[in-house]
Parts: sequence; C-alpha cells; structure tokens
Amino acid sequence: MTASKSFIIGTRGSPLALWQANEVAARLRRALGLADEDVKLDIIRTSGDMSQASGQALVGGKGAFTKEIDEAMLEGRIHLAVHSAKDMPTAFPEGIDIIGYLPREDVRDCLISARYSRIEDLPHNAHVGTASLRRSALIKRIRPDIRTSVLRGNVDTRLRKSAEGEVDATLLALAGLKRLGLADKAAAILSIEQFPPAVGQGAVSITARTGDARAARAVAAIACVDTGSALAAERAFLKRLDGSCRTPIAGHATIQNGTVSFSGMYLSEDGQQVFTASGAGPV
Repeated sequence: MTASKSFIIGTRGSPLALWQANEVAARLRRALGLADEDVKLDIIRTSGDMSQASGQALVGGKGAFTKEIDEAMLEGRIHLAVHSAKDMPTAFPEGIDIIGYLPREDVRDCLISARYSRIEDLPHNAHVGTASLRRSALIKRIRPDIRTSVLRGNVDTRLRKSAEGEVDATLLALAGLKRLGLADKAAAILSIEQFPPAVGQGAVSITARTGDARAARAVAAIACVDTGSALAAERAFLKRLDGSCRTPIAGHATIQNGTVSFSGMYLSEDGQQVFTASGAGPV
C-alpha cells in the first residue's frame, strides 16, 4: 500500500455507520481500481455514541456524532469520513468540508410497532419513543393525545425495545432499515406529505480536509451530483433557520430535469403550530 493510493476512512462503529463506510470503500475500490488493502476503515467512538450507551442526554447537538472524527481528520489520521447526512451539524469546524454524497436512498420514515400498523390505530394516550423532536412533533400533529419519550440507541436497540413493549411504537428512517436488511420490520411506511423527512435523511455524506485535492478527485468518481444539489438546498434552509437536533424542522428537495424543488416545515414541539415554505428553480 503506497501513500499516494491509500485512503483511511473514519466512521462510527454502529452497524448502520459501518454499512455506510463499507459502501463508500467498496465504491472507491471499484471506481479507482484499488485493492482491498488500499481503502481501510478507522472506527472512532464519538461523544454521541458514549451518550447513547450511557442513556444520558446528548450534549453538543449533532456535532457530538462527528467531533472525534473531525479531530482525527484535522490531525491527519484519516483522509475521509463518512456520516449520515442528517447527523451533520449546520456548521463545520474550520478546515473540513463535505465533498460528496452517495446516491440517496428512500427519504421516508416508518412506524415500528409489534401491535399496530397505522398511526391512527394506536390507542388513546399511546406511548411512542423517539429521540427526534421532528418525529415527536409530527406524530403529535396527527395525534395530539400521543405521549412521547426519548428512546435512544442504534437501530437494533430501538427495534428491540419496541418489540419488547417498552413503547407502543417508535419511528425510524426507512433508508437505515433497507441498508441493514430490516425493511420488513416496518409496520407502515409514512408518506412524505404526512411525515416530511429530516434534512439530509437517506443520504450518506463524505467529508475531507479543505483543499485535499486527492480526496476530492477520488470522491468525485462516486459522488451523486443530484443528491449534492438537493442537500445544498436542504442544508441552506436548515442554516437559515439556525436549525439543530433541538428544533422540529423538516426539509426535502428533489431534482428533476435541471430543476430543484424544495419544501420545508417548522413545527412547535407539540405539533400544533406548523409553518411551511416551498419553492423551485434551476439547479
């Protein structure tokens, strides 16, 4: 392995994070004709992972899931990092940029429940577990009687807690279930109109040091241009509203025939106040 060919990819260690990082690695190997040993993963435990494991409240917002990986990047220990786009903070540390996205998966959310197949079927005062303020507000918008509480952990943990009856239901991104081969666990797939997604949902982002031309050339070979354009619109919306994981915001952009179409939503935490915006224009 020579320094001019090799890439070290930083990633979190959850099953979904590893799927994403391995997918990026596999695409780089195919696109650039690299051997397996030319693209390696460096699994990095983040502050967000430690908060989840301890059951404590998340400190540091979305940046808690990228902080230690960003530090490894700036110190030169990794060349690339792979993240779920919806976990990315609106502002990056100086010296790090998003340089591409994989083609986007399904952006929809789904209902997870051992007993109920629709939100409308949940009993009065049903208990729904979710760590997302957006999902909590959206489900209360549909069913104001529903009680929500924080349900943390990776996908497997939340599926298990739902199956064991710790909550009547939970809500997860369909993209993550598909990537893990768990799409059959969805009791119902929720429409984008009823349940608009988080900014970046379904997209896998790749970051590198600012000005790293070698990394930029490599990722350009596998990056999806349309996904990048859609995410630029969504992230601009989030930044304009100073959004974070503590804010119930949804946003979704699509690209068709050179036109970007965007719709966004801002909710009160109880889901009873809803503000929307939409627009379209040339990419």
